[in-house]
Amino acid sequence: METKTATTVLHKADTRGKANHGWLKSHHSFSFANYYNPERMNFGVLRVLNDDVVSAGMGFGTHPHNNMEIISIPLEGDLEHKDSMGTSAIIKQGDVQVMSAGTGILHSEYNANKNKEVKFLQIWVVPNKQGVEPRYDQITLNLEDRKNTLQQILSPNADDAGVWIHQNAWFHMTSLEEGNSLHYQVNDAKNNGVYAFVLEGKVTINGQQLEERDGFGLWDIENLEISADANTELLLMEVPMDL
Repeated sequence: METKTATTVLHKADTRGKANHGWLKSHHSFSFANYYNPERMNFGVLRVLNDDVVSAGMGFGTHPHNNMEIISIPLEGDLEHKDSMGTSAIIKQGDVQVMSAGTGILHSEYNANKNKEVKFLQIWVVPNKQGVEPRYDQITLNLEDRKNTLQQILSPNADDAGVWIHQNAWFHMTSLEEGNSLHYQVNDAKNNGVYAFVLEGKVTINGQQLEERDGFGLWDIENLEISADANTELLLMEVPMDL
C-alpha cells in the first residue's frame, strides 16, 4: 500500500509582507497590493490572508470586489461594515463575516471605536462559481465552544455550523490550552490542503513547531496532529489545492 508523504510550506511570521499606511498596519501572508512575491501568491484557492490593525476611527473607504469569497474575522475591537446591498453592521471578536462578491459589490470597513484600534483578519478565497448573486452574512460564535476543541466557523454547506461560501472549504478555530492535543481529519483529503495560522501561543502540528503569526500549509495529508506547547489560539483553513 502506497503511503503519501505530506507536502508542506512554512511561512514564519517575520517573512510576511508589510504595509504601514499610518492609519493601517498590515501583514500579508500572500502577495497583496504593493507586496509581491511570486513564491507566495496563494495556497490553493486561499488567495489572501491579511492581518490588519486599523487606527481609531479610521478605515477603508468604499471600494469594489467581484468573484471572490471574502471572510473577515475580528480579533479585537469593533469593525463597521456598509455595502451596496444596503447592509450596515458591526462585527466584533467572536463574529465571522462573509461576503460573496460575485457579480460585483461595493463596501467599506471602518473602525467603529474612536479610542482604540481594531484588529482583524481579512481572508479571500477564490470561489468555485463565477458570477453568483452577491450576498452578505455574519454570525456570532460562542468562544467557549472552541476551548480545547475545534469549532467549525465556515463550510460549503448553508445548513452546517458557521458561515458558508461558494467553495469546498472548511475553517475551524480553537483555543487550545498548554499540554492539550487535537486531531483534525481532512474533509477532502484527495483535493484539499490545510493552512494553519497561529494567532497566539506556540503549537506543534505534524512535528512542525510554530509560534505566533506563523503560517504552515500541508497537503497530500489525511489528518493533522496538533499539540499546544503554550496556550494557543489557532485558525485552520482547509481549501482545495487546485485553482
